Amino acid sequence: MSKFNCCPAADRLLLLFFHLHRQTPPPHPTQTKPLGEDQAFKVLDTILRSVTGELKDEEPVSRAQLGAFFAAMTIRANCFPEATQWSEGESRAMNKYWPLLVRALPPDVVFIADPEGSLMGIGSSIGPQFVGNGTSEMRLIGALREVLAGGHLGFEEVQGCLRDVLPLKSMTEDGMATGVSESLLSALLIGQRMNRETDRELKAYCLAFDDELGETPIADVKSLTHYGEPYDGNTRFFRSTLFVAAVRSCYAESSVLHGAEWMPPKGGVTEEQMLKFMRADTGLTPLQAKALLEVSVFFPDTF
Repeated sequence: MSKFNCCPAADRLLLLFFHLHRQTPPPHPTQTKPLGEDQAFKVLDTILRSVTGELKDEEPVSRAQLGAFFAAMTIRANCFPEATQWSEGESRAMNKYWPLLVRALPPDVVFIADPEGSLMGIGSSIGPQFVGNGTSEMRLIGALREVLAGGHLGFEEVQGCLRDVLPLKSMTEDGMATGVSESLLSALLIGQRMNRETDRELKAYCLAFDDELGETPIADVKSLTHYGEPYDGNTRFFRSTLFVAAVRSCYAESSVLHGAEWMPPKGGVTEEQMLKFMRADTGLTPLQAKALLEVSVFFPDTF
């Protein structure tokens, strides 16, 4: 597990984004809550000042955040029910800022925000004509045109896109990783979540990651209970999952926990923080975790 680093400006953008898409499981077309006018103006102003370099003493909003945010807005406008499409406040904010943003945003983000050149009310040829760089991006863009319209992909389409980008690598200065734009990749991931993946799409993701990581080790235990708490932690109440898992281990009952050390918007207490405080190792490989699961005695220093 690793720390999710986020700058103040990006944190504000994520806070508003998670307000917009805060449901678990993924945002439901009838339950998503649109941003209010003040919130919409704030997030678009943050984006504009970020891409024009006017944020003072703050890191810019990342390409991944831009891709995810505009993909979510596009899908809501294109295929969500009227009640969860853009609010009047969001529309007014976009009408004010888009003429400025379309001149400042990189072409891949403009494509995500307006793939057909008709969503924003001012004609633009960037979205319809955008093809990206290289065969990997071309494949990803073709898939995104379907996803941003609320559609689904076939098993082979998803596997083809993921095969081009896995294993994931560190970003370069121009927002590229694994040969594709970080904005496009994040747009695909959040877009598929919002459209609620079909069985074949989910199978393709699972198999793609299995191929990247190799065969998954299987622990020789009678049962295994999975705990997955919100990755952004708790700030207002006791986070009991770790202690429940510890008590269960005393009865030779195995548990698996996963998460992150820190993540916005809540930035609360996480299991990884508590484990690190107890000087436990949170960087185990799957094989090391398998070995620990097969130990029937509870050892606090290796839990």
